[in-house]
Amino acid sequence: MENLQFTGKMNQQLMTKVRAIRGAITVEVNTKEAMREAVMELLTDIESRNQLDYENVVSVIFTVTPDLDAVFPAAIARESPQWTNIPLLDIQQMQVKGSLAKCIRVLIYLNTAKPQSEIYHSYLRKAEKLRPDLSLTHAFLSNE
Repeated sequence: MENLQFTGKMNQQLMTKVRAIRGAITVEVNTKEAMREAVMELLTDIESRNQLDYENVVSVIFTVTPDLDAVFPAAIARESPQWTNIPLLDIQQMQVKGSLAKCIRVLIYLNTAKPQSEIYHSYLRKAEKLRPDLSLTHAFLSNE
């Protein structure tokens, strides 16, 4: 019986792949409070829509546009106990003329058996402009 349980766990592990969840959100002002609210809103949306199991998260990369420097998004994430032991990294987003301002982006790597088509990417507030194709897809799926 123990061999069957072990084999089942091995098969489940073999079926998992490293996937990534993308997300972005904007803030109106460059303050710790505004950034804290936005990061928590973004992570909560990603967590709930993807039924995130923190044990499966490999690492997380946050980027911010050059006009945001009030606080590190990773420091905000670490305020929640489930993010404490996950490797987090902050990077400044490349500045491109005409690009979306005051934007926080996230890239979460995780091990999952879900196909990429079942991963929900969250683009909130003005960041919906970054991926209008996903906004339409998510609106359609929400209405089913």
